[in-house]
Amino acid sequence: MAGDGRSAGEVARELGIAVTTLRTWHQRYGLGPSAHAPGEHRRYTRKDLDRLETMRRLTQAGVPPAEAARRALAAPASDGPTRDGGGRAIPVGRAAAAARGLARAALRLDAAAATDLLHDAVAAEGVVAAWQTLVVPVLQGIGTRHAATGALVEVEHLLSGCVSAVLAAVPRPAGVPRILLACAEDEQHSLPLEALAAALAERGVPVRQLGARVPFTALRDAVRRTGPDAVVIWAHDPALAHVEHLTALADRARLLVAAGPGWSGVDGLHRPEGLEDAVALLMGGLS
Repeated sequence: MAGDGRSAGEVARELGIAVTTLRTWHQRYGLGPSAHAPGEHRRYTRKDLDRLETMRRLTQAGVPPAEAARRALAAPASDGPTRDGGGRAIPVGRAAAAARGLARAALRLDAAAATDLLHDAVAAEGVVAAWQTLVVPVLQGIGTRHAATGALVEVEHLLSGCVSAVLAAVPRPAGVPRILLACAEDEQHSLPLEALAAALAERGVPVRQLGARVPFTALRDAVRRTGPDAVVIWAHDPALAHVEHLTALADRARLLVAAGPGWSGVDGLHRPEGLEDAVALLMGGLS
């Protein structure tokens, strides 16, 4: 933490709670910022953050807020930040503090807090940055923990729903879509395409999105009916990536994009490395 402390927004993101909750705890229970410089807003110190972490953990466990605040104010400061849930914590590596806050909110199954954090990140930084710095690290962390323990399926489902809702709330531009987004035939994970659609919408580019598990015959018919300039097919696993499907569409669109790690190792394709690359490829290909 910086020597002059953190703002309320920074603390809320790290703890995985809403800023309004943080303000309530300040006003009702005295759990506010203590660092102060003349002419500036008060900021939260390490000790303040420790107390708030205790408050969050106790209220999550069912302790009434007033009692939780009394215990938090009486507790000695720790030497460093605590971890949420011990071995159940979601590993996010060196990701930003906001990713740790999102992981905590997801682990608590706190959809309201997770949605607030995601909405604030999209509003402040845009879809691409929010996706790369928050969503991807947390979903990867959940995947890592699930691979090791078989747990957190419910956490992944809840967080995916929150992400989907926030992405869907990004205003869509008017106009005839020139881009068609679809998942491969047996691909059930459509969230990356939802992120791509929202990121393009921020840039004033309308798209058609067909969603998960699109049979190739249906995709081919949709391409034939709508005549898009660009078609994006998402596959997260090589078993789901059928090169012959792209080949069959080669004369139907000016730009065919094979998105997702499922297409890695296949030469001769437009294969973006991530969301930012996909946005740039489509924007450049249609300009």
